[in-house]
Amino acid sequence: MTYQRVIDARFLVSVLCTGILSFSGVLVETALNVAFPSLMEQFGIETSTVQWVTTGYLLVLAIVLPVSSYLKRSFATRHLFVASTVLFIAGTVLCAVTPVFAGLLVGRMLQGLGTGMALPLMFSIVLEQAPFNRMGMMMGAASAITALAPAVGPSVGGLVIERWGWRMIFVILVPLLLLSLIAGVWAIRQVGATTRERFDVWGWLVLAGGFVALLRGLSASSERGWGSPEVLGGILLFVLLMGVFAMRSRRIPDPLIRVSVFSHPAFVLALAGIMLTQFGILALGYLLPNVGQEVLGASAFQAGCILLPGCVLGVIFAPLSGGILDRFGASRPIVLGSGAIVVSLTLMLVVQRQGGSVAAYMAAYVLFAGGQGLCVPTGMTHAYGHVPEDSRNDSNAVVNTLQQLAGDSGTAVVASIVSAAQRLPMPRADSTNIGAGTALIVLAGVAAAAMVCFLASLVWSARRGDRR
Repeated sequence: MTYQRVIDARFLVSVLCTGILSFSGVLVETALNVAFPSLMEQFGIETSTVQWVTTGYLLVLAIVLPVSSYLKRSFATRHLFVASTVLFIAGTVLCAVTPVFAGLLVGRMLQGLGTGMALPLMFSIVLEQAPFNRMGMMMGAASAITALAPAVGPSVGGLVIERWGWRMIFVILVPLLLLSLIAGVWAIRQVGATTRERFDVWGWLVLAGGFVALLRGLSASSERGWGSPEVLGGILLFVLLMGVFAMRSRRIPDPLIRVSVFSHPAFVLALAGIMLTQFGILALGYLLPNVGQEVLGASAFQAGCILLPGCVLGVIFAPLSGGILDRFGASRPIVLGSGAIVVSLTLMLVVQRQGGSVAAYMAAYVLFAGGQGLCVPTGMTHAYGHVPEDSRNDSNAVVNTLQQLAGDSGTAVVASIVSAAQRLPMPRADSTNIGAGTALIVLAGVAAAAMVCFLASLVWSARRGDRR
């Protein structure tokens, strides 16, 4: 029996509950950046060690995300949701109570497992159950749930740490996660049939090895430099293993991910635009709070608030952009959004050259986040619209995985640029400002490339009379 697509209470609660896990994962990731000094003092560790609470989480997340297509085809949606939530809760509780750093690291990895399963699940529910004439709006609303986390993470993290300590970041999440678990068990329903198929263990190991090599290489770039054997070797190994995975996937009947999704040019071009935009989103999430503290002398809370107004606007714009797509097509929100991002980064460069202020960076970031809210969820809906129905789970896994890797790459690139500048023989504030200027030039170029990719995808789609 064919499922009747409708926006009802169970559908909305399903999206919200799966989104809460994604929201919590990003919230903790951004909030803990403010907690690094406290963690180093309490556990007696160095910067290179404490960064593993983020690196370990991202490694697990990157390894799990590609498996989401197989999991969705093989297991009931409700069962996947329960498993991901229980894993995340277990990791959160462990992080809150552990007396040793190793326990904190294990807890973060458990959270990565939960987030890696839940993030694709949220978009999968929208793709399977949302009415086609409201698909853009619902994709935007789903994106808005996760997009809210970077808005509150640094500011709330700074406030919580100053008043109650870093453990409270985890404690306050537990009631929300338990409530989400109860509501999700009631709301989530099974739409498509599950099919048990062989899990491609070797393909997964090759893919996981490639992601680990890339993230390890990128994480070493800030200390070793981009020309070091560790960085270049990690990137080269990633490229080689991705090639091996692609060849293997074409030769076996049940691949982990069907790489045939890359045979659709409009999808590939939109995906490139999404990845390049995500590169800039997480890079700015790292750069602007650091500029606020190191250059402008703001407190951790004040520096975190640089992102707050913009992220709130981005959250509001995400579902609005979907509504525009549903009514007029993808061109308007994508062109306006990607253009606003290029303009905002140009304005940030002007602000940086003139000495800058918290208010000026905040105003420029409002334009950036508004552009993000317009073009990213719309770009995702546009991309999915050019993939056959039976490959939607694969395209969902590809988009979420590569989006995550692109964001991690953006943070690593900007961190290495700033770190290199800080080694110059001058006051730290001045050297950090020089690094920020170089980073903003790079990000402006990346944003321009993203806009070109989005436009190329729209042109390719228009030539075939498709306005999705």
